[in-house]
Amino acid sequence: MPISDSMVQEIVQEVMAKMQIADAPGGKHGIFKDMNDAIEAAKKAETVVKRMSMDQREKIIGIIRRKIRENAEILARMGVDETGMGNVGDKIIKHHLVADKTPGTEVITTRAFSGDRGLTLIEMGPWGVIGAITPSTNPSETVLCNTIGMLAAGNTVVFNPHPGATKTTIFAINLVNEASLEGGGPDNIAVTVEKPTLETSSIMMKHKDIQLIVATGGPGVVTAVLSSGKRGIGAGAGNPPALVDETADIEKAARDIVNGCTFDNNLPCIAEKEIVCVSSVMDELMHYLINDNDCYLASKEEQDKLVNVCLAGGKLNRKCVGRSAKALLAMIGVNAPANIRCIVFEGEKEHPLITTELMMPILGVVRAKDFDDALEKAVWLEHGNHHSAHIHSKNVDRITRYAKAIDTTILVKNGPSYAALGFGGESYCTFSIASRTGDGLTDASSFVKKRHCIMSDALCIR
Repeated sequence: MPISDSMVQEIVQEVMAKMQIADAPGGKHGIFKDMNDAIEAAKKAETVVKRMSMDQREKIIGIIRRKIRENAEILARMGVDETGMGNVGDKIIKHHLVADKTPGTEVITTRAFSGDRGLTLIEMGPWGVIGAITPSTNPSETVLCNTIGMLAAGNTVVFNPHPGATKTTIFAINLVNEASLEGGGPDNIAVTVEKPTLETSSIMMKHKDIQLIVATGGPGVVTAVLSSGKRGIGAGAGNPPALVDETADIEKAARDIVNGCTFDNNLPCIAEKEIVCVSSVMDELMHYLINDNDCYLASKEEQDKLVNVCLAGGKLNRKCVGRSAKALLAMIGVNAPANIRCIVFEGEKEHPLITTELMMPILGVVRAKDFDDALEKAVWLEHGNHHSAHIHSKNVDRITRYAKAIDTTILVKNGPSYAALGFGGESYCTFSIASRTGDGLTDASSFVKKRHCIMSDALCIR
């Protein structure tokens, strides 16, 4: 029998009632009042995890995957209810992507080379206890994806989540610890505090038992981590442009761009944030955006109102982030049809709704004279974040030029942005894309130390 909205609400309320934290530290699996207690518990669990075989780790990861699938709708509903961002349907898909396409122990590999003087193995060893900072935009998705990868590499993890997504994060952390216990592993493979703050984050980053810090969020938090004096993996901001040239399948390009831009109301950092289109096909593209893909064409007056609301006081209005196009239009007094998915308009590249990473289903379209002009404008709009970019073209030489010029961690060609996460594309899932530190799409192999084991004058049998 399908689960109705009212049934899901009842389930969520029951779950939240069970998630009340006991007064004693660790009253729920992985949840503590004090950050130092949380780190101590993760350190104790790490002494067990590091002795576990790869098969034992993979067994626990398999149970985590199952529990994510079983709780995907509840996690999605909780995330939307707590943060007010995104939509339940797309968040369900994101959780299934985490469960099905997050790499596990299979990416922990060993290299070997030999010569006249013996044999060397290069193995991937764990860091120990990892500190992780997670955002409110993808709260449970990031926690679950990170935990799978970090556990696969032999680590435990201490999370300092965004305060605006604490309940959802707690539920996810409790879930992975239940999976560990069910699989014969220790409790506290992932931990957090019941009330995360800047102070708890500082304690975590400075703690002697944490040598690797993984930050997923805005430029401020990434900068703080990279200034900590410890090894840092920084997954920061992006402003991904989608370039469309005259060789593209314009009808498909419009569909792909809108599908990518509106996925979870534009919360993914990889999502299309603006379009740069060659002038000769601009009118055709706008036609397909508006007439075939449920986009609302904003007038100049409406654009100005959106700037005042979405960028109130010149700063990103967090109350607008992750809201639907219909909700954003309602904020400026427009009663849009229920089917409206995205807001579009033509503007110069300097337009504030184009140059700013909004994380909203708003697509400014910049007109370019030709491909060279489009390439230059797209590179400028990406702001040197080296995060993500997209192109719709059938000209391989142009795609190659674009890839080299924009130099992003992710480049999706002739598809929606979410193909980069394995949804309709040959990729794997991650919610920590570390463009700033050059680690790229993180997986278990990102959370290891390289260890060289040398056998001198033996085991070379060539």
